[in-house]
Amino acid sequence: MSDRPAVPAPARRGTASARRADPVAEEAAEVLDSVGAELAGARAMMDRAMRIVPARTELRVVNQPGFVLHAWPYRETSLIVDVFTRDHGRMALVAKGAKRPHSALRAVLQHFLPISLSWSGRGEVKTLTKAEWIGGMPPLAGEALLSGFYLNELLLRFCPREDAHEALFRHYMTTLTRLGQGEPAALVLRGFERVLLQETGFAVAFDRCTSTGEAVQPDLDYVYQPERGVRRAHASDPSSWPVVSGQTLLDMSRDDYSRAQTVTQSRALMRFLLHYHLQGVPLKTRQILIDLQAL
Repeated sequence: MSDRPAVPAPARRGTASARRADPVAEEAAEVLDSVGAELAGARAMMDRAMRIVPARTELRVVNQPGFVLHAWPYRETSLIVDVFTRDHGRMALVAKGAKRPHSALRAVLQHFLPISLSWSGRGEVKTLTKAEWIGGMPPLAGEALLSGFYLNELLLRFCPREDAHEALFRHYMTTLTRLGQGEPAALVLRGFERVLLQETGFAVAFDRCTSTGEAVQPDLDYVYQPERGVRRAHASDPSSWPVVSGQTLLDMSRDDYSRAQTVTQSRALMRFLLHYHLQGVPLKTRQILIDLQAL
């Protein structure tokens, strides 16, 4: 969360050759391709989804801001694109003719480019009717580009289709911008992981004990109990549960990673929560990041 075709980026951005020459980016793209195959149930699901479902009202959406999370071939000349949109969440769209050499969609349907999307249809997969590049965001390269693929894998795994998360969409845009501006990936990603879990219902507040409603105290130790939330640490807690200081939880709530202890403890806590909610299935792009710089 199926092979992604190599398509050029818009000429005005001047990043196509750099992306093709970047082995880290190529590896990340290959990893996300394999994630897409695992999550989608492959081509059979797409063939089934393309059939019209009479019981569903036809949906027509115009000029919806969004981003491509993943794309893979469909039949001879088309693509299926998994997009993340502001008002409709994740959507599966068929881009007819997008693989043709002169298709205008080839340059637009790229990862991490803000685009305006229009679509229509009744089935599980809608038909893309228009896609235009919006621009206004810095391009990603190197480690920042790989971090962007990690964000996309998280969205593919945690967000069901057609479930809107406007706050998460805004945070995704902010995170891509911060990565493009060269901010430390390890710190930027922690904030996105927290917002993702909270917005999708897998986590609650980090600055308050769930059972008692008491505010977290900076000088006390806490655990984040899966399915329940923050509470005071007990000697009988499982050893796999990371013990973190109240100060770390308060810093995470404020997206403040200036303290070294907060950096270390938040990393352990988020790894634990993601691993738990993914039922032990590893995040492939995250493993590449860990191998690169012990993220």
